[in-house]
Amino acid sequence: MWAELSEQNVIKASKQFWEQMLSMKLDPIGNGEAVRLGDRHVLGVVALSGVWNGQIEVRLSTRLAHEATAAMLMQPIEEVGDGDTLDATREIANMIAGVLKSSLPRPCAMTIPRASIETAAYQQRDRDLLAVPFRHAAGEMLVRIWEVDCVAERSDSEMLVQTESA
Repeated sequence: MWAELSEQNVIKASKQFWEQMLSMKLDPIGNGEAVRLGDRHVLGVVALSGVWNGQIEVRLSTRLAHEATAAMLMQPIEEVGDGDTLDATREIANMIAGVLKSSLPRPCAMTIPRASIETAAYQQRDRDLLAVPFRHAAGEMLVRIWEVDCVAERSDSEMLVQTESA
């Protein structure tokens, strides 16, 4: 069952978090522009299950993740460490997924978010249910939504991420 999620749902959920919680403005990237996260970026993942099964990923460029963490913790960016950034990324993924969850059919349960520092360049794929890129002066973010039923189309490494988060 495909979820009733749209690019506008993702933009609204992201704006709600970034602008209200962090006073930071991220702009959606349009016209088919690819997101450039770099070889080292931060990934936050929340799995959802129930009538709809899937996961929501939030990928942040390292600099954007550090600036968001500094804003969350109200501390200078030079004091932000990787552990703080992972905690903040889990919270960002959790907040965005929580808003998106309200667009999904019930019942719907969320897992505890997980986060990691990725060291391989991210390649955007056309097989996602939905992928919405954003830009900020500090870097870029990608919110990506997968539906579990699409696992057969994913690469081995993507299925590993799916399995670990389920």
